Amino acid sequence: MQFIDLQAQYRRIQADVDARMRAVLEHGQYVMGPEIEALEQRLADYVGVPHCVAMSSGTDALLVAMMALDIGPGDEVITTPFTFIATGEMIALLGAKPVFVDIDPLTYNLDPALVEAAITPRTRAVVPVSLYGQCADMEAFTRIGEKHGLPVIEDGAQSFGATRHGRRSCGLSSLSATSFFPAKPLGCYGDGGAAFTTDPDLDRRMRELRNHGQDRRYHHPRLGINGRLDTLQAAVLLAKMEIFEDEVQVRGQLGARYSAALADLVQTPHLAAGNTSVYAQYTVQVDQRDAVQARLKDAGVPTAVHYPVPLNQQPALYTDDPVPVADAAAERVMSLPMHPYLTEAEQDEVVAALKAALT
Repeated sequence: MQFIDLQAQYRRIQADVDARMRAVLEHGQYVMGPEIEALEQRLADYVGVPHCVAMSSGTDALLVAMMALDIGPGDEVITTPFTFIATGEMIALLGAKPVFVDIDPLTYNLDPALVEAAITPRTRAVVPVSLYGQCADMEAFTRIGEKHGLPVIEDGAQSFGATRHGRRSCGLSSLSATSFFPAKPLGCYGDGGAAFTTDPDLDRRMRELRNHGQDRRYHHPRLGINGRLDTLQAAVLLAKMEIFEDEVQVRGQLGARYSAALADLVQTPHLAAGNTSVYAQYTVQVDQRDAVQARLKDAGVPTAVHYPVPLNQQPALYTDDPVPVADAAAERVMSLPMHPYLTEAEQDEVVAALKAALT
């Protein structure tokens, strides 16, 4: 059994992927080829915003989004400690200070009730992460942002395809970013990402920033990065978009099926009111996690932990911000196999093995 089965997906779309990649090989525009613009339009239409900027990774998408806001030394950016390091890393890389605020104990997302107390005159932005596949409470963060004059950037690296009150992740704020790392709900065959915005000026800035800060050939009004998405990866993503909504539906069904089977056994994912989830990870909480994982491994069931060390405890980002809920979750969370090609028989095997591991 695989934790994520990308081979099964490839078999389904092999002809389309191969044809689109062959077209790139034939026209030879490997950087900023026509597939980039086609993908950006497709993604923007899907999310429901006017602008999408394809990027070389989700990490670069976050970086460029913050660079477009001129975030830098002396600034503070409020975010969650319970996520992959890229979120806090990009803040610190710009010379700003990540300010870690604790999470909601049910959704694992940044708790909006705690954010206002962390705002100072140096605060420049709030970056909620839509963790494990469901959107953060973006309406609450938007209200806070409007009240204090702060932009809100949704880190939707794990939630692309999820909805909140009928609106899609990455279309819930004026600026957002996502990742197309292969294991994500929508993943390419390497690194990739995108930023989304409703603001034409931010769109222009991000397009310049991802291409060495140039507004026209050999003219650079600002410093940027090499953050372009490869054309071959855009071709792969265009093929995957043809089946993506079907995969999103299957993910939701599998998540609900897991939760029904495990509700009396472990703490299962809590869907906030109005949310759907793409279950980028199906994450439960267990006691004695190491022992449970070892038993599941012996039974042939792979697991993973997202995330065992909160960002405020990472040596590169260490702060003494108190985040007791994140600390407690980090010791107990465990993710089970989850992907659109997981069969019901495999899912039943996981459930049975987990029951046995906990007894």
